[in-house]
Amino acid sequence: MNSSRHKVVHEVCGKPMILHIVEEMAAVGFDRLFVVVGKLESQVRDVLGDRVTYLHQAEQLGTGHAVMSAAPELLEEGMTVVLYGDGPLISHAEVERMIELAKREKANAVLTAVVDDPFGFGRIIRDNAGHVERIVEEKDATLDERAIREVNSGIFAFDTAALKRSLSKLTNDNAQQEYLLTDCVEHLRSEGQTVIPVVVSDVDEIANVNDRIQLAYVEERLRRRILKRHMANGVTVIDPASTYIHADVTIDRDTVIYPGTHLEGKTTVARGCTLGPNVRLIDVTVDDDATITYSVAMQSSIGERATVGPFAYIRPHSVVGEDAKVGDFVELKNATLGSRSKVSHLAYVGDASVGSDVNIGCGVVTVNYDGFQKHQTVIEDESFIGSNVNLIAPVHIGRGGYVATGSTITEDVEMDDFAIARERQVNKKGYARVLRARLATRYTERNEVLEDK
Repeated sequence: MNSSRHKVVHEVCGKPMILHIVEEMAAVGFDRLFVVVGKLESQVRDVLGDRVTYLHQAEQLGTGHAVMSAAPELLEEGMTVVLYGDGPLISHAEVERMIELAKREKANAVLTAVVDDPFGFGRIIRDNAGHVERIVEEKDATLDERAIREVNSGIFAFDTAALKRSLSKLTNDNAQQEYLLTDCVEHLRSEGQTVIPVVVSDVDEIANVNDRIQLAYVEERLRRRILKRHMANGVTVIDPASTYIHADVTIDRDTVIYPGTHLEGKTTVARGCTLGPNVRLIDVTVDDDATITYSVAMQSSIGERATVGPFAYIRPHSVVGEDAKVGDFVELKNATLGSRSKVSHLAYVGDASVGSDVNIGCGVVTVNYDGFQKHQTVIEDESFIGSNVNLIAPVHIGRGGYVATGSTITEDVEMDDFAIARERQVNKKGYARVLRARLATRYTERNEVLEDK
């Protein structure tokens, strides 16, 4: 991956790939989940927390060696499933199908796939009964074996007792000089065990990641799967090719998503919303029938029938009330905007509590930072804040207060008061001509000095 990050913590559709796998396996209902860790162990622990039991592998000596690390923890009865940590597209349904077939046949099982280009994969060698005779790695395969298109996924369902016996027989006598889990197949067969191949329903289920190119591939495949799920649930996606939805996003029916929309993190979108074009929402809650266009919002909530955009920026910890409006080139930060209140254009509302039915005019700024700390502005219901007003926080505008256009407010405004704070206008008759002449002379003298130099 050419990265300082562990491969399995790289994200696919907004979630570390190892977390995709662990959550799918938790859905299967296993008694215990183990993750074998070695290098960069702390990064894996940070992602998975206490969801799993960790087993430390001091040296990385192959897939079989990794499973040996788990052997002392495995019970003598039952079944053990082994997966790679870099295959984020595997589904719990496919693993459940493998387990079911293994139980029905009273056998061990391996997920396989038939692919057009098997290069790099271990090949499945079947016997006359169609069972797996052995699995041969690319480096150890003959020319005839390399022509086989059925490949090993690395996902197995083992009889646990048989697996533990096989692990004890592994050697590193191969081209890689590693202890390979695939060699367990021959050891199982030598003691009369059967290993059945279970061909995956969708070859993408076994796609793994070894570089950024493959990371982009599984991202695209999972994104397609997520979009299909939402569309099947009643969401209209105008152009799936230019719509990006993370795995944990929820969307209710009759929402319409236009091109260029990114829904990330744990964003929740309710019924009948319109999103896009070109919207990015990160951990945002959107209520019924809201409309957001050409805007960015994060860690905030947007109420029913509210409209946001175009070109609005809603920063964390903001609340847009029902039927409220956040218009073009408006920025909210740690602010609450009450029901039916409007900030229509070109305004900054930060560290503020704005009540219901408030109008905030063009060019209004809540001046919340004094160079050392942030201060709050409170604007109560039914107030009117005229254009180009500076509200120097901390300041409180009472219910029904009216602040005149162009004012700089430094003191509280009581209920229903009218506040005006601007210099009295003075017109000097004919002075504009004098001023222009003076400025022209000044610029001429300056240019002459520059030419002399």
